[in-house]
Amino acid sequence: MNIEYLKYFYQVATMGSISKVAKEAHISQSALSQQIFKLEEILGCQLLERSNKGVELTSKGKIVLKYVENILKTYDTMLEHLYSDNESTRIIKIEACWPIATYSLPCVMYKMKNKFPKHNYQLNPNESDRIEENILNDICDLGVIYKQPKNPELCHYIIGKDQIVLVAPFKYQIPQEIELKDLIKYSFILLNDKNYVIDPIKSEIKKIGLRMEDFKILYHSDSVESVKSSILNQFGLGFLPYTSIKKELYHRQLKIVDIKGFSVECDMHLIYHKEIKKNPSLNEFIQYFKKIAQRSLC
Repeated sequence: MNIEYLKYFYQVATMGSISKVAKEAHISQSALSQQIFKLEEILGCQLLERSNKGVELTSKGKIVLKYVENILKTYDTMLEHLYSDNESTRIIKIEACWPIATYSLPCVMYKMKNKFPKHNYQLNPNESDRIEENILNDICDLGVIYKQPKNPELCHYIIGKDQIVLVAPFKYQIPQEIELKDLIKYSFILLNDKNYVIDPIKSEIKKIGLRMEDFKILYHSDSVESVKSSILNQFGLGFLPYTSIKKELYHRQLKIVDIKGFSVECDMHLIYHKEIKKNPSLNEFIQYFKKIAQRSLC
């Protein structure tokens, strides 16, 4: 199978338009359509429904799209390894939960670059489960997540802690300290569960006979910045990692509301494959990462 078939299918599926992809790729629409048709022919099923409004994935197309992104990433990683000059110079790919990648790791990466200047680095945010999957599939080299890995093939090492805090706009009318049960009086914007930030909150409110469904939740979001923006606009309260709001606390835009008898800390786990010792260059990098990370987090 020609890898170009998969690339074109992925671009069309994500953009929802053959004409837009053809224009960006500088090929004719008919040539692009032929590439997609050849892929459908190879797989023995229709992947796209075409109409005047664009294209939509068929049920089979949705299955293919689920896997094609990882296939393309694995292919690119293979090429990078093939064309690397040697093991002392390589691209090191790191994935981390969004708050960690955005707020905690940049300072660590600065020191890692000083120690290993020949390496090139990619630091990307992702969901915890996808990070584990990508390490196992050699799409990334290591990750940092808010929990121990599920897969026993992955090693983990605690590099730091983050605290999940209740956040309100600085001038929001709410007591500085509040009972957990009284939070049902307020509106909330919450993070989705993909980064496992909200799980500890659910456990705590369960102890007093409440569920998240008992709260006035305006909406959920995958984005810390989206939740933070809504809080800043006084739409409600939210639970966020402390590292993500330090700047807003300093500028007195946000404040932390203390909850009586309530404290949630999350360990940040560096995760990597057990087979890492077979790669001396990467193993050296990880050992130094473990050594300096705890005192170098932003």
